[in-house]
Amino acid sequence: MAKGAEFERRVRKLARSQKVTCQFVADKGKGSHGRLYFGDEFTTLKDRKKEIGRDLLAKMCADLKIDPHDL
Repeated sequence: MAKGAEFERRVRKLARSQKVTCQFVADKGKGSHGRLYFGDEFTTLKDRKKEIGRDLLAKMCADLKIDPHDL
């Protein structure tokens, strides 16, 4: 699927196009995990160097209330 860093990049691009704030906070997670904010919503982003599976990608998009097809 996609790596964590690529997911973050695509979410940031979507945020810019929708004029929504987007921020990654590294200290809100354990180890390499962090919290990705999209407007008022957030999700936990695992290691940005590792692949994100299809199911986790769908869950993260649901957390952020965005359509995975918009990425």
